[in-house]
Amino acid sequence: MSSSEVADGRVIEIEYTLKNPAGELLDASEGEPLVYLHGAENIVPGLENALAGKSVGDKLEVVVPPAEGYGEREGPGPQGIPLTSFANEGEIVPGMSFAVETEDGQLMPLWIVGVEGDQVLVDANHPLAGVALHFSVEIVGIREARAEELEHGHPHGPGGHHH
Repeated sequence: MSSSEVADGRVIEIEYTLKNPAGELLDASEGEPLVYLHGAENIVPGLENALAGKSVGDKLEVVVPPAEGYGEREGPGPQGIPLTSFANEGEIVPGMSFAVETEDGQLMPLWIVGVEGDQVLVDANHPLAGVALHFSVEIVGIREARAEELEHGHPHGPGGHHH
């Protein structure tokens, strides 16, 4: 395996656009590459699998099914929480996420999907759950991860560790 190929333990830089099945733009790198540690679950599994073995300059069109993206939609759907529970949070807007502690002490992510009157509608499903993800990707950089990055499970910027 060449050190110029995408593989576990390497820091990968990609330029990308992400669209939904209707062709609507959901996200894009816009000239600031996404930098991730391959094999550390920094990106959705379907895209990570498609990039494995590729090289700098490779361009791919990848359709990631929900099961390999943000999962299928599950559970009861949006639930209301009193707006007063968010008194210290500033402006509440759809798409914001936060974590709540469950009865067994685990953190569970929730996403705000709307505000109706005095209720904030939250959903345990990621906003892109159940959506096929259409990526256009170009690999623009590959390097070996530093030991600290491997230990932390994500890449660090040029100045090193900042969290």
